[in-house]
Amino acid sequence: MSTALTSRAYAESLDAGDPLAGFRGRFAWPDDDRLIYLDGNSLGPLPTATRDRIARVVAAEWGSALVRAWGEWIDLPHRAGDLIGAHLTGAAPGQVLVCDSTTVNLFKLASAALRARPGRGVIVTDDDNFPTDRYVLQGLAAQSGRELRVIRSDIDAGLDERALSAALGADVALVCLSHVAYRSGALADMARITDLVHAAGALVLWDLCHSAGAVPVQLDASGADLAVGCTYKYLNAGPGAPAFLYVRRDLIDALPQPIWGWFGQADQFAMGPEYDPVPGIGRFATGTPPVLGIAAVEEGVKLLAAAGISRLRDKGTALTGYLISLADEWLAPLGFELASPRAGARRGCHVSLRHPEAWRLSQALIAAGVIGDYRTPDRLRLGPAPLYTRFTDVWDAMDRLRRIAAARSYEDLPAERSRVT
Repeated sequence: MSTALTSRAYAESLDAGDPLAGFRGRFAWPDDDRLIYLDGNSLGPLPTATRDRIARVVAAEWGSALVRAWGEWIDLPHRAGDLIGAHLTGAAPGQVLVCDSTTVNLFKLASAALRARPGRGVIVTDDDNFPTDRYVLQGLAAQSGRELRVIRSDIDAGLDERALSAALGADVALVCLSHVAYRSGALADMARITDLVHAAGALVLWDLCHSAGAVPVQLDASGADLAVGCTYKYLNAGPGAPAFLYVRRDLIDALPQPIWGWFGQADQFAMGPEYDPVPGIGRFATGTPPVLGIAAVEEGVKLLAAAGISRLRDKGTALTGYLISLADEWLAPLGFELASPRAGARRGCHVSLRHPEAWRLSQALIAAGVIGDYRTPDRLRLGPAPLYTRFTDVWDAMDRLRRIAAARSYEDLPAERSRVT
């Protein structure tokens, strides 16, 4: 890398030409000039529109309208779901619903998929899939007497499609994979993998938690069967915000979801004695929806829609590419190695750097005002989100990291990990 590209002036020039630069001002930031936030892939910051919307829901709707506000609230899960489908996941209306948590939605869709393939006794996932996905699938396999076939993934490079092909066969009912790997950011080819799974007669369930809002997703065009995703990362809907699910239109009425709740009932307020699922995506609802959380989802998606997923992808690729270039120049001589795909087309919107002291380095970096996170076994994970991260943020963060590493000041910190990493 040339000296010009490693100068802060170069980062400033990139910020000056950034078409998304104005979106940073639409978030509420702590009063701390030193703070650099590179953890939006774990929890997005608070949009000011969301802060105002929640205040209105609390004061004007709940506070004044009381139970009468349900006339407005009852369609929120569908309305927010259609926004996610239209702007972030390439799904036509009526196929995405905001409800429950990612874990609960995964359980519902995986259970429904297994019931739709009764003669097949195998579930396939990979060993680097997100833990909640693996745990849910382990539980379903144990409960149903099926085999959970776990294929190996390279924790830096991502899924090996040859290993997946070898694991597929007439005995496979369901394949569950992450679109973007949580640890490395490796991006899977959704369309090609979906075709592989369908050729074996199985259904595929995609986890979009690290891709929705950061990279383009084309559920309908790829032929995907099922998908789940969270909203508190790139959608900036807040801690514990409700998740979303997708069911391809031709499968909706054919898949019997396992949790029968009154919000999935055809004539909900008839309070009838028997469960009769409503036609359409609403049958995948369960209990009363979290109104405050879904209102936050709606505002977060509107913000991303205004930016445009193509522009978000372009900037995200540029930010992570710039981070990798600085790491090559400044950090590789200090013992760091790239633990994410180098090619932008193979990478989501976060980067992992391998170092034997990654835990203490992550804590030293936080103390220096740069918030990233740590992932086992020895990864420092940095997520520059395109909606609000500046190129100068990346430069400053990497500059602070190289100074910490060169001075070995992280050695003053405890080596024992805390509960939250």
